Amino acid sequence: MILDDIVKNKRKEIEEKKRRISLEELKSRVKDAPSPLDFKRAVTRNEYNPIKLIAEIKGKSPSMDPIEDLDPKGLAVNYELSGASAISVVTDNKFFKGSLDILREVKQITNIPVLSKDFIIDPYQIYESRCFQADSILLIASILNAKELKNFLCLARDLGMSCVVEVHSDQDLDKALSASPEIIGVNNRSLYTFLVDLNTTLRLKPQIPRDKTIIGMSGVKQREYVELLEEKGVDAVLVGEALLRSKDPGRKIKELLGKDV
Repeated sequence: MILDDIVKNKRKEIEEKKRRISLEELKSRVKDAPSPLDFKRAVTRNEYNPIKLIAEIKGKSPSMDPIEDLDPKGLAVNYELSGASAISVVTDNKFFKGSLDILREVKQITNIPVLSKDFIIDPYQIYESRCFQADSILLIASILNAKELKNFLCLARDLGMSCVVEVHSDQDLDKALSASPEIIGVNNRSLYTFLVDLNTTLRLKPQIPRDKTIIGMSGVKQREYVELLEEKGVDAVLVGEALLRSKDPGRKIKELLGKDV
């Protein structure tokens, strides 16, 4: 399965990185990183605010052909100016053509929070994300056990970062809620098959406590679906391919948010 291959490769990457830069060295470098921005606040609605949008940057994915001439800096500026509340940067290199260097570049030219989206399976990656100035990280429930998930959440909080805990199934959600996260990201795409079911967010939403910030992820392409999620009380949508494939990503953001274009 694709997910198994990704995690297997990630373990090798981490071991190679540890040989170059020790965990203790990373912990030391974290002290020099600027304080993170409040990602949770940026993507959480209140009764007066409409649904928020998190705009994603990635070079490719197992379900998507590579983006030719990807311009992360240009996209980041466009995203922010067009109304995105936060930016997601996929930092896996082999399968998504991303990097933490891209994340840091985006941080240097934008004023909105940035999410580091990767397959985190080791505390090393959490310290690494903070060193590269991530404001928030993604934790995927299906690749972590309950103890790991809880420990990783605590570590990220200690470093000042928010965590988006990604779920796709009832089992994922049960595991996630046992760790008491503040933000739940419901992925409409199965990481095992990479097929999209837009009903996933709608199906799991009623099972999520009201005090959680909820993000609908993957397959978000039409204003009508954003309106439906907004009506159901979802706080934000994370949009990637619809923006990356658009000739005018800024216009697409405004369209999805229902702004005049």
